[in-house]
Amino acid sequence: MRRSHRLGLLVVPAMTMALCVLYSSSTESSASQSEQTYTLGVLTDLTGPAASTELSVPLGVKAGVGLANKEGYHIKYVVADGGTSPTGELTAAQKLVEQDHVFAVVAVDALTFAAAPYFNSNGIPVIGADVDGNEWITDSNMFPTDDTNIYKNVYSVFGKFLKKEGVTNIAVLGYGITPSSALSTKSTAASAAAEGIKVGYLNADFPFGSTNVAPIALAIKNAGSNGFYTGTETSTSFAMIEALKQDGVKMKVSLLPIGYGGDLLQGGPDAKQAAQGVYFEDAYEPVEMHTAATEQFQSALKTYAGVTGDPTSNEYYAYVAINEFITGLKGAGADPTQASLIKAMLKITNYNADGLLGDHGFGLSMSQRAQGFGPVECGWETKFEGDKFQLVPGADPICGPIDKGKTVS
Repeated sequence: MRRSHRLGLLVVPAMTMALCVLYSSSTESSASQSEQTYTLGVLTDLTGPAASTELSVPLGVKAGVGLANKEGYHIKYVVADGGTSPTGELTAAQKLVEQDHVFAVVAVDALTFAAAPYFNSNGIPVIGADVDGNEWITDSNMFPTDDTNIYKNVYSVFGKFLKKEGVTNIAVLGYGITPSSALSTKSTAASAAAEGIKVGYLNADFPFGSTNVAPIALAIKNAGSNGFYTGTETSTSFAMIEALKQDGVKMKVSLLPIGYGGDLLQGGPDAKQAAQGVYFEDAYEPVEMHTAATEQFQSALKTYAGVTGDPTSNEYYAYVAINEFITGLKGAGADPTQASLIKAMLKITNYNADGLLGDHGFGLSMSQRAQGFGPVECGWETKFEGDKFQLVPGADPICGPIDKGKTVS
């Protein structure tokens, strides 16, 4: 269930220096790519509310770069703070292109959409997490790290999962300022309704980052909801879950798009207590599956970044972004240009995140994007119990097709 993933977003005015991917070619034109040095930068939020989930991004980059260097690709990287300010994002993008002469951008950032038109007009390749808006679908220079769905589409997998877990009345909450949050919230409601689940409460215009949730909890209680989905930051979502508990509302499912893994486990006892029984969407195979791909991922995190616990969602995104960058380079010729990298990546038809999507893959061509990347949407679900994430029987993964003809706005 990869759609909002989706957020990580909170708006904080801060000085912004976006992270870029710089490129320096070999002095000899005949040199192979493995003899060239690539300096990668990362556009992320290290300050402000979004930092609560994005501080781990550099660790995922370290893991990905470590593996790439082992494969013979000479990669360096720099990290800078995007600041989560739309104005700051654009200013930073202009600096990167006009002063730092970036080759490409790796973006694991909450407000990439603010800089996307500028990157597009200047032909800058951008690879990263599809957590903010539709630019990952509409812009030919943008390459998401998973099979981002078209947010306005309705995907049956969400209603299918909620019904499977016994939800009969759903409440949904999203931020109005963020397209991915607002539309994924509406899409979830429509998917649930298609499965015969009553939509007791729908609010896709909640103030960004707010924790003033007491009135919402009361409205949900009065609606009789026994299921809850929110495409919001953890500060909002956990405040909402706690408020519902205080009001005596018992949910069969509280489903969050962010918070899996280290994001929760590093939050301490209070966070663990608040998360008891909460379900989490995962963009990729959870490490609890112990597949070859997850074992390699955890090994890289430990070896190159010193991470020994469960990875965060953004460590997944950053790690996969490096792999996807290398995948594109392999098809971009011996002496890549920005145009040849974009062209090569547009030809990728079955990318599976170095195995982290299991037997599922997606394509990056514009025609595949127009169809929602694939004929089905798949997602992995975990449930937090005690001090561990547990796999959910029948939902690792759970897949479903697009509900054709249904859209939200």
